[in-house]
Amino acid sequence: MKRFLQWVGSLLCALLVVAAYAQNPQLFDTGAASTPDAQAVPAAAATSTSAIQMIDFNRNLVPAELDDDYRTTYEIFVSSFCDSDGDGTGDLNGIRSKLDYISELGFDQIWLTPVHPSATYHKYDVDDYCAIDPSFGTMGDYEALLADCHGRGIRVLLDLVLNHTSDTHPWFVAASDYLRTLPADKDPVFEECPYVWYYTFSREQYDGFVPLEGTSWYYEARFWSEMPDLNLGNDVVRNEVRDIVRFWLDKGVDGFRLDAVTSYVTEDTAANAEFLRYLADTCRSIDPDCYLVGEAWTDQSSISALYGSGIDSLFEFPFAGPDGVISQVMSGRAPASDYVRAMMGAEAAYAGANPAYVGAPFYTNHDTARSASYYPQDGGPVTKMAYALSLLMPGDSFVYYGEELGMEGSGKDENKRAPMYWSSDAGAEGMCSGPAGIDGPQHKFASLEDQRSDDLSLWRWFAEVIRVRRAFPAIARGKTEMVEGLSDADVAAFFRRSASDGDVLVVMNLRDHAAERDLSQAAGGFELSAVLGTSEERITYENGRLSLPAYSIAVLTQNQSFID
Repeated sequence: MKRFLQWVGSLLCALLVVAAYAQNPQLFDTGAASTPDAQAVPAAAATSTSAIQMIDFNRNLVPAELDDDYRTTYEIFVSSFCDSDGDGTGDLNGIRSKLDYISELGFDQIWLTPVHPSATYHKYDVDDYCAIDPSFGTMGDYEALLADCHGRGIRVLLDLVLNHTSDTHPWFVAASDYLRTLPADKDPVFEECPYVWYYTFSREQYDGFVPLEGTSWYYEARFWSEMPDLNLGNDVVRNEVRDIVRFWLDKGVDGFRLDAVTSYVTEDTAANAEFLRYLADTCRSIDPDCYLVGEAWTDQSSISALYGSGIDSLFEFPFAGPDGVISQVMSGRAPASDYVRAMMGAEAAYAGANPAYVGAPFYTNHDTARSASYYPQDGGPVTKMAYALSLLMPGDSFVYYGEELGMEGSGKDENKRAPMYWSSDAGAEGMCSGPAGIDGPQHKFASLEDQRSDDLSLWRWFAEVIRVRRAFPAIARGKTEMVEGLSDADVAAFFRRSASDGDVLVVMNLRDHAAERDLSQAAGGFELSAVLGTSEERITYENGRLSLPAYSIAVLTQNQSFID
């Protein structure tokens, strides 16, 4: 009987060991711990309740305490984000109520689309550069938002639209009224109405010019007849610009997102760079820490030329949108290695024009289709990986609100600016009505309230990718170097080299099947320090061999100083 009881006890112990292995196999992974180039899973995994490897593995990663321009930025289309007063329009106090949410995801900077008075829902036709649109709140609300953001370590960028004003701006109204009273045979006189020189008027209708009603004059309006172009070569206008930026910098704004910088002077890159140089010098003379990022919807060559102005950042348009580098790679139209080559090419081109530049990667914004629409058959993994490619590029990374939920929206502009999907209940607190004329939307992924409880949700993925991005400073601040022997059609592998922050090796499997790579030659001594996975399958690193499930990412470093 005694021997039988001993046998039963041994059997029970064996069963307990099997159960423990099934729950936490990494505790028994002696191979990984026995080799110098492998990293055992952090001890926090032993007490985890999640079946998702990245939740446990990355648990103890903490953001580096660095106060510079290499941020992770959340773009907010104000009228569609969060409504605090029940009128259906997003507002400044709504944003204030969601700052904990923004911080929780890991963002440390926000860019607000224009907040100035305007008759349109998008506000890119400004009536008053030094005021707040009443539908968004008051100047006091804006000041309170700034204070709340700064209290959380979040910087705030103001969207500054200088290419044009609205046609109801007092400057344009004064100029138009004057020209309507001017005799046909008389030229305008500056002393009688200097505002005529704020814009570009002509008695001939050139390309991009539209008629001024009630006169024989025409004015330049490249985007829309109700958006007359400013004459930014005029010193009087530049003085107005100086006063505008001083007003907002004195309020505590941390910098500006500059709208349409390639259109300041039509088809004249050199003139646009000259104005950007003036603007950068002016802003820094007021606040040396002022950060500027410009919208340059153009090719790499033109972006490089604009960097010669000394501007801090220009958006990485060649990587973005449905036809950019990221989408081409993730849809299989280009090999994974092209992603790395494109990063290296951009870094070399931009650093050659401005060695102090800070990249500004993004994947979508308020003018592009939502990323979930790029991959109609995708259930989540491709959409997740595509945004990770953007977030793991160097520089100040930008994310459009709602992308962390996989919101839908394409076609006309209104559809791209749908209400933030806080809840599937359109009447829930904070929900906005969205722009008039919006179609739908019909979202294929769940709302925030449903995604929060899912460890494999898009929302969780964004939080984990940003956690990794911020924990390893070299990811945002280092220089990209391809690992030729590891990168191919399926896998993108690169070092992010940084003399001050240490080197990081990132290996990405961008396809729907597993991949294995031998890192012993390229990365001897590197340890597995973070993992990002889109499924319950595990990344393993043993004896120098890295195994990556479909759509997964491994981050390796030479030490563990990033883990608390």
